[in-house]
Amino acid sequence: MTPAVERLEIAPGLRIARVLTGLWQVADLERDGRGLDIDAAADAMAPYADAGFTTFDMADHYGSAEEIVGRFHTRAGTPAVELFTKWVPAPGPLTRDDVRAAVQRACQRMKLERLPLLQFHAWSYADPSWIDAMLWLDELRQEGMIAHLGLTNTDTAHLRLMVESGIPIVTNQVCYSLLDQRAAGAMAEYCVAAGVKLLAFGTLAGGFLSERWLGKPEPNWDALETWSQMKYGRFIREAGGWAAFQSLLRVLDGVATRRGASIANVACRAILDAPAVAGVIVGARLGTSAHIEDNLRLAALRLDRDDHAEIRAALAQLRPIPGDCGDEYRRPPFLTASGDLSHHLESFPAPYRVEERADGSRRAFSDTPWEPIAGYARAVRVGDRILVSGTTSTHRSRLMGGTDPAAQTHHAIDKIEGAIRSLGGSLEDVVRTRIFVRRAEDWEAVSRAHGTRFGRIQPANTLVAAALIGDGYLVEIEAEAVVR
Repeated sequence: MTPAVERLEIAPGLRIARVLTGLWQVADLERDGRGLDIDAAADAMAPYADAGFTTFDMADHYGSAEEIVGRFHTRAGTPAVELFTKWVPAPGPLTRDDVRAAVQRACQRMKLERLPLLQFHAWSYADPSWIDAMLWLDELRQEGMIAHLGLTNTDTAHLRLMVESGIPIVTNQVCYSLLDQRAAGAMAEYCVAAGVKLLAFGTLAGGFLSERWLGKPEPNWDALETWSQMKYGRFIREAGGWAAFQSLLRVLDGVATRRGASIANVACRAILDAPAVAGVIVGARLGTSAHIEDNLRLAALRLDRDDHAEIRAALAQLRPIPGDCGDEYRRPPFLTASGDLSHHLESFPAPYRVEERADGSRRAFSDTPWEPIAGYARAVRVGDRILVSGTTSTHRSRLMGGTDPAAQTHHAIDKIEGAIRSLGGSLEDVVRTRIFVRRAEDWEAVSRAHGTRFGRIQPANTLVAAALIGDGYLVEIEAEAVVR
């Protein structure tokens, strides 16, 4: 008898299947102008739900996925399902009405009165519109249009910023697989401490982590079948190449053979066993292929200490994927299907309002209340120099980061980066930072956060304890940049 699908309560009233069915492939099936038959695609969802895989994950940009789900779950006799979606707005200013309209649109497409879990993706932390969006989404949560809030592709620093600012984040959906272990470090540690659950996508690396590719010659990377293969082919090359990947597959095959399981089962179980992981997302190509029977074996699979040790030894031979979770969408190497952001975005507008003076100087304004009161700009550019004023963790008139000095530091640096970008530079152009901390004992947390952001840039730096102005502010930072 096949064990029942594993389930887990990830928030009050929200219990999910630990193997979620991902609908990203809908967009791939509909690319180049092709359309899916909505009813046929909804039919193809039924075997998943009937088998116990009742949790489905999608997004506003996954083709017609939200409409397919709406068609499916409103049919008579459909089992109770958990429907998660994401909102991925383009960079640039947002209004409260924009946020409400996005939530209403998802509800209409999915035929829901309330979204069980809405996950937000920010393209640029230097653009304060993402914080506006999260604050307004939380208003809609309190209003009852959203049951729970999550993030997706968010790094540890900015997950921390949201949580410490009082936004009740339930989940963070990130790429997490035996090829990509970025989530296994600081991210998992913070999630365990904060009670945030990880939803892992890419766990099967677009199907590469399977018997299909064991012992096979390296594919033609320019002639792959799906967007998933294009994307995770880049992860394979970044992790050390095809030969290193084959070594990993051989180890997984050995474990799978001992356990009477598949390579895919072992790859999923290894991530399900990791701290903070609530579930893994396995993609479905509705009406084309399904792996329901194979996924059902996961509930019975257990890996022991020796299995995990053997897998860890194999992972040690791979080259770590650089950066933190979500960095593949924000900085090189862009580990996306196209290798850049061309199929996602057209441009990044300036994060802050800029004024140009008759003398050729330019000024950026973050529109905090203090700027007009005290008569200063967030940053000034004269020639190739950009001077950034002392910057605290203020979003408009709200203190961000709560009482966490690291979270406040990251937000202050986001604002500095936004000001510099608005004036034509980048964070890499910073040559000096000055840090003022209210409490001397916060020096290490603040310094480590500064090191996370500036470790590769290595500007000149001064840190001093000082009596900061304003209740709650733990750190203030100013910066100088030379645009090269």
